[in-house]
Amino acid sequence: MTAATHAVFFTFAEYLRVEADSAIEHEHLGGRVYAMAGVTPDQGALTASIAAKIGASIRGRRFRGYASDLRIRVGETGLCTYPDLSVVCGPREVDPEDENTVTNPTLLVEVTSKSTEEYDRGEKFDHYKEIPSLREYVLVSHRERAIEVRRREASGEWSATVARAGERAELRSIEAVIDVDAIYAAATDPAA
Repeated sequence: MTAATHAVFFTFAEYLRVEADSAIEHEHLGGRVYAMAGVTPDQGALTASIAAKIGASIRGRRFRGYASDLRIRVGETGLCTYPDLSVVCGPREVDPEDENTVTNPTLLVEVTSKSTEEYDRGEKFDHYKEIPSLREYVLVSHRERAIEVRRREASGEWSATVARAGERAELRSIEAVIDVDAIYAAATDPAA
């Protein structure tokens, strides 16, 4: 005889309790909870490198940057996740059910990995597009020196540009320019 199996669904409140008691972060979507993948040393270095550059660019201005421990909730779709880097312009807005969950990012950054790249470029972006305050979504490649900027234009349509080695990525939402080579060089192991 086989045991009956069934899906387990969590309300947002139940999900928050799971997060409070967990040593790892989880995404929440449609009542399901998904453990998030850890990062490689190279991903961690890339994340730190771009966070340092963006942090320096927004210092003293109307923006506030947040590390990957900040939970973002997409009100329209219900996705709760932890982008690698988030920037909010002006006062942050929080979810009515949880004061530690932000709902109004202006810029989101994801450093791709072998296991997350397809999701980051596809389904996750489809969720992010539903955030009214979001102006730019930045994908930092783990495969090559490339930074892709997806931007919500004044028309509401999304455009995409890719800056590669020797080029600079423009982040209009925070009035910053990112030198691709500098980001990757700062994330490279120093010579022994």
